Amino acid sequence: MLQQDIIDLLNEKADFYNNTSFIENDPIQIPHRFDNKQDIEIAGFLSASIAWGNRKAIIKNADLMMELTENSPYDFVLNFKNSDLEKFPDKAAHRTFHMEDFKYFLKQFQRIYREHESLEDLFLLKNDETNFYHSIERFRKEFLKEEHRAHKHVSSPYKNSASKRIMMFLRWMVREDNRGVDFGIWKNIDQAYLSIPLDVHTANISRKLNLVTRKQNDWKTLEELDLVLRQLNAKDPAIYDYALFGLGISKEFE
Repeated sequence: MLQQDIIDLLNEKADFYNNTSFIENDPIQIPHRFDNKQDIEIAGFLSASIAWGNRKAIIKNADLMMELTENSPYDFVLNFKNSDLEKFPDKAAHRTFHMEDFKYFLKQFQRIYREHESLEDLFLLKNDETNFYHSIERFRKEFLKEEHRAHKHVSSPYKNSASKRIMMFLRWMVREDNRGVDFGIWKNIDQAYLSIPLDVHTANISRKLNLVTRKQNDWKTLEELDLVLRQLNAKDPAIYDYALFGLGISKEFE
């Protein structure tokens, strides 16, 4: 078991960073512009999908995608024609996420929302599942119907990816604690099964705190971390994303 001072530190930092001031400099500010559930889902998925690199650039480029969907992403998705997409600028949407990838995502959203009320339907867990290992793959199978270069932007746990960006999106949609950051609009998925979005920074802090021993930042490491965080808070393990993220940006362990 972890030393009590480490547990206290994690709880302190989780409480400190889990408040609305977090939104200002985080990509979650993009879906927070909307009230409609489907707008939040689309804006959230697109923003999470480009969440790597400089945070200011992520927010700027996510904002561009909202502008291109006329700041009404759900209505745009339901009603756009291919000729509307042809008007998009010939530039990268965000680094290696090209405008063609963005268009592909929009086409998949259109197909899916004509068949489903919510993206939640594609992520539902089955009775014996306690994480999103199979759920993400079921989503990928449905979302990535046609072959396209955009497939690389939806990572696969079956290939041992920690699926950081999808985990971020899932935290936003599922987690609910009335602190004003995460939305908690998906009511059919238990937040007890969430994992944190594992990236270089949260993984390094996890190792420095002896939360994990594996050296790779992959799905197996995420499962190792799950075992620890679910002991600390079985009902809401993903709350420690705030603690690990906060410790990373504060550079307390450098």
